[in-house]
Amino acid sequence: MLASYGLIGLFFVVVLVFSLTMVVIPIILRFLKIVPSHPNPVKNSTFECGMETIGKTWVQFNFRYYFYALVFLALDVLVIFLYPWAVQLRALGTFSLWVVLILVFIVFIGYLYAWQKKVLEWK
Repeated sequence: MLASYGLIGLFFVVVLVFSLTMVVIPIILRFLKIVPSHPNPVKNSTFECGMETIGKTWVQFNFRYYFYALVFLALDVLVIFLYPWAVQLRALGTFSLWVVLILVFIVFIGYLYAWQKKVLEWK
């Protein structure tokens, strides 16, 4: 049982070493003056597609995009839950079928609610 967790522990150690290395390397390069640092106003300015903005730069998007994104996210999560279930359908049995039907029913009710409130209509 303990041997099966050894690979997870090794993976955790590799991730930790890699993360610390990515943080320490720039500090060491800066300390040894290997990376030149010549700050000027052009380097410190913000980069917006290579062009200076003219006029009002704050653009507000239509909030209906967010509703479509939430519906897509809900259906995407449903697919993530359905795929492993479909792969192991025979081994899981009838109980899992009822559980997945309840999950699909809950998502369907949410979709009908959004449709009834006319959230998904573009005006």
